[in-house]
Amino acid sequence: MSIFERYLTAWVALCIMAGIALGHYFPAPFLALGRAELARVNIPVAVLIWLMIIPMLLKIDFGALHRVRRHWRGVGVTLFVNWAVKPFSMAFLGWLFIGNLFAPWLPASQTDSYIAGLILLAAAPCTAMVFVWSNLCRGNPYFTLSQVALNDTIMVFAFAPIVALLLGLTSITVPWETLLLSVGLYIVVPVVVSQVVRHRIFARSGQSGLDRLLAGLGPLSLVALLATLVLLFAFQGDQVLEQPMVIGLIAVPIIIQVFFNSALAYLLNRRLGEAHSVAGPSALIGASNFFELAVATAISLFGFESGAALATVVGVLIEVPVMLAVVKIVNRTQSWYSTTSGDEVIAA
Repeated sequence: MSIFERYLTAWVALCIMAGIALGHYFPAPFLALGRAELARVNIPVAVLIWLMIIPMLLKIDFGALHRVRRHWRGVGVTLFVNWAVKPFSMAFLGWLFIGNLFAPWLPASQTDSYIAGLILLAAAPCTAMVFVWSNLCRGNPYFTLSQVALNDTIMVFAFAPIVALLLGLTSITVPWETLLLSVGLYIVVPVVVSQVVRHRIFARSGQSGLDRLLAGLGPLSLVALLATLVLLFAFQGDQVLEQPMVIGLIAVPIIIQVFFNSALAYLLNRRLGEAHSVAGPSALIGASNFFELAVATAISLFGFESGAALATVVGVLIEVPVMLAVVKIVNRTQSWYSTTSGDEVIAA
């Protein structure tokens, strides 16, 4: 690992502080960037996500996607955690912490709204950033891509009914523009661009040319990740400074949820004999959130100034640092879990 990668946690902490400071002392340019949205999808952040995930998608040969079939156990584990565990465990954690343990320190009028925001966050599995987490834990890129595509398909049908059930509402107005645009921007466009570039590079200089390109683009992904972190905290820096205790309390059930779901998926994959290269991204997919959809739904249902909107924004703020902590755990436990040769499992 390079020095830059080795001390990524330190860079993340610096970027968080830099984002809060820049957003507080120089609000105008960041307000302008924050308003650069289409269907509540921030375009500058979308561009940075392209820079993060396109180099990873360049590694994928679509002709080899059939290999994913051998990892059906990992697919089953991820779907189970994402759709049968995650929304319901978050509803319980929200009730336990926000509705009871932390209630004396939170505005009583917003308690139910905070819990609703947490549920919205948990009911939407992540779409784009999981490519970054999977790459950092040396996950199987074919499994990651197929799992993200499958989750997106299920989300179209399952998101609204699950949210309606847990919130006790008769119907949920899904912001379809946000959902479809996010899938298009974060999945379709990067996949098409990466495969066109991959095909052209192979035609010109073969595998060696692709390897040189990937080596050159590697640092760009991490720089884009850190720049995204600066932007996200700059957009919401004033909220962090104005109500740090509220944000800290809301963050507690989210953090517990991330570690609970990632550990559950990770251990179930090991129990079922999956490779570490599948268990890692499975754990990360099972823990991360599609925060753009959650924020847009919270605003459309409860309003921009609601507790639900704030709760989903807290999810945005802690997504990167918390997921990096999970990546670190996954990487450090590889020898305990298993080693892999290609996609095969060799007992540790």
